[in-house]
Amino acid sequence: MNLNVFLLSGCQALLTTGNILLVSVVALIGQNLAASPSMTTFPVATQFIGLMLATIPASLIMRRIGRKNGFYLGNSIGILGAALCILALQGEQFYLFSFGTFLLGIGIGFGTLYRFAAVEVCDDQSKSKAISLVMAGGVVAAVIGPQLAIYSQDLLGEAEFAGAFVGLLGLYVIALCLLFFTHIPKEVAAEETDKARPLLTIVRQPTFIVAVVVAMVGYVVMNLLMTATPLAMARCGFTFAQAAHVIEWHVLGMFVPSFFTGSLIARFGLNPVMYAGAVFMLACIGINLMGVSEWHFWTALVCLGIGWNFMFIGATQLVTTTYRPAEKAKSQAANEFLVFSMVTVSAMSAGWMEAVLGWQAMNWIVLPLILWAVAVIFYIGRSHSEPVAAT
Repeated sequence: MNLNVFLLSGCQALLTTGNILLVSVVALIGQNLAASPSMTTFPVATQFIGLMLATIPASLIMRRIGRKNGFYLGNSIGILGAALCILALQGEQFYLFSFGTFLLGIGIGFGTLYRFAAVEVCDDQSKSKAISLVMAGGVVAAVIGPQLAIYSQDLLGEAEFAGAFVGLLGLYVIALCLLFFTHIPKEVAAEETDKARPLLTIVRQPTFIVAVVVAMVGYVVMNLLMTATPLAMARCGFTFAQAAHVIEWHVLGMFVPSFFTGSLIARFGLNPVMYAGAVFMLACIGINLMGVSEWHFWTALVCLGIGWNFMFIGATQLVTTTYRPAEKAKSQAANEFLVFSMVTVSAMSAGWMEAVLGWQAMNWIVLPLILWAVAVIFYIGRSHSEPVAAT
């Protein structure tokens, strides 16, 4: 594996550390600042709205100015968003804070393309391992993100959690420094001159449909339950430190498997690994329905993380087989938009669902989504077991 993949893995680690920090604190900040319980996760929703709105422009902008410059731009927007969040918390301005998380979401939208950049800087035989290595950067995030949230909680005095965003700003600055040493080749001539198929033709491919549905379901279920967990644990009387500890182990579940997910895909194939991810998510739901002790939250969230890893990495590699070089930008943009638009809906719904419907009802609601993903893999994926040629 070449140096550029490792540098991109470092950038992904820093981005994910920031994301986990946000998961740990944003819903709780919303709970403190919002005028009503239904608005608790509004700052989470604006973050994902920013992410969703950035997905298509990010790919197209990178096609024009290059991956590296695009990542520079995304990190710079993230720095601005973190600075606004600090100001908003110091002044207890709920909507300014939400606008700051919106800008953070835009920065994250650019950062979601790190995994595709890793594919482009390595040979064909190393693609799944490159994706896994970049995603494995989240192991660092699992440890640092929640701890940074805990220890920075009162860093700036009365502005609770504002210190977390000082740390977030620093993470984006370090990522800019790593990007400086990263070489991402510009698009080759073939990508500019090859005849590209219409986008509708690409997205109607059975393989593309499987990839989008699996990524969408995996991310929506994971985001919905992960976002609601700190709220549910607070309602059950657990401390912020206990909730952050659960989130830490959840993120380890999300990213530790990345060290061997690529090897599992190479040995058993994409479909079995995605099936395994669905099984882990079903186990998460089963454990959540059994009780609300710290052990239940901890075990369920670890299973949720592993399930997301298998489903999302499998879907990411699968979607890269559905387009030609000249179709890369618009195909990746379509994939990211479809996936993260649904993730945005889940983020907007998490606070309301936890407050009105309750924690266990949320778990019953997401069960059909996982079964739908399994059915799509089986009925569509089985009849098209070989990916559509991307050349």
